[in-house]
Parts: sequence; structure tokens; C-alpha cells
Amino acid sequence: MTQQEPVNGFAVAVVREDGRWRCNRMDSSALSELDAAITQLRQLRSTGAVFGLLAVDDEFFIILRPVPGGVALLLSDAAAALDYDIAADVLDLLRVEPPDEEDTELWPEGDLGVLSDLGMPSHELQIIVDEVDLYPDEQLQMIAQRIGFIDEFTKLLDTIQA
Repeated sequence: MTQQEPVNGFAVAVVREDGRWRCNRMDSSALSELDAAITQLRQLRSTGAVFGLLAVDDEFFIILRPVPGGVALLLSDAAAALDYDIAADVLDLLRVEPPDEEDTELWPEGDLGVLSDLGMPSHELQIIVDEVDLYPDEQLQMIAQRIGFIDEFTKLLDTIQA
């Protein structure tokens, strides 16, 4: 269950304040430590929406959103917990048992309604999660398009992936 080498991917903090979206790159520790990701988001202190989008190793994504008294989480593939500590930490925080190693089926775990108040209903998020032929960054771009911050998100991804 341990992933010792550096984790590839990206972590983006998304903030909506005064009717405008802003995307910022999160520290790389957010890709390997759930607590680090949560702490980084909580430090943003905004009167508007704040959430994080993490794409890990072209394998899965995590959406996390600080809420009063905790954090709302969505892990796109529960089986990722078998290979990645951060995914195992998500399941632990959700109090969900990790899948068996023989389990080959993909399924999300957590709150599919995590972004529903921002224009991404749970049934639409389920459709995006079910698109197993897409990479996590492509799935997150679909979410950004639907909610309305695709320009900011794409601009940041271009600098991250350059």
C-alpha cells in the first residue's frame, strides 16, 4: 500500500471570490499527503468556494473541499487505495474499507455532490467518473468546463505541464 517514489500529477486549489474564479498550484506535498492538501486549502481563507483538484499519476483524481467541521471528499477510484497512501487516507477519513486486491472493478468513493452547489450535480459528476477511457486531467477539465473555470484551469495546467 505504500508509494515511496515521488508522485506524478498536479494539485490545484480553486477559489471563487467576488464572482471570479482563481486557480493556484498547490505544493507537491498535496499529492502524497491528504493532511497537507487539506491544510493548504484551509489556509486560503476565502468568503467564496474553495476546493482542491488532485490528479495523481494518471490513475485517479481526488476532489476535496473544506467544510465546517471537516472536509468533503471524492476519490474517483477506490481501488487506488491499494497502491497510493493518499487514496488510502481518503478512504480512512471516509471510514470506508479498502477494496480487496482481487477486485478489478472501478468505483468512486465519497461525496458525488461535493460540487453540486457550484453547478456540478452528482449525477453529472458520476458520468465523468465513469469515463474510464479518460485520464484524470481530462476528467478534471470536464468538471472545470461545466462549473465555469476552464480558462483559468487550462492556463494553470499549461504552466504546470510545460
